[in-house]
Amino acid sequence: MPGFILHLGASVLCSHGGQAQPTVVSPRVTVNGQPIVTQPNPYTVVGCALPPPPNGNGPCVTAQWVTASIRVTSMGMPVLLLDSQAVCLPTGTPLIIGATQTRVNAI
Repeated sequence: MPGFILHLGASVLCSHGGQAQPTVVSPRVTVNGQPIVTQPNPYTVVGCALPPPPNGNGPCVTAQWVTASIRVTSMGMPVLLLDSQAVCLPTGTPLIIGATQTRVNAI
């Protein structure tokens, strides 16, 4: 399915409210003046509310993307889309993309 391309300024949270940010961006392509993000690069998570063991298995520290665009790449890497899926580590919960740009989409 087509989806809007994820960029540096997108609002991305872990399932427990922690703020997620990309560790690496693709500076060759920008949307709304901000670089886009590609799949193989992890996100870091800050401010996750899930408690550490023994009360929980958190907090979320990083997240790895498992799905991305199947046709559009930047510098040889698939770009992330609004419907891309990620898994947080060590909790195994998903990232939630709250908002991203709405001008450029990809498949």
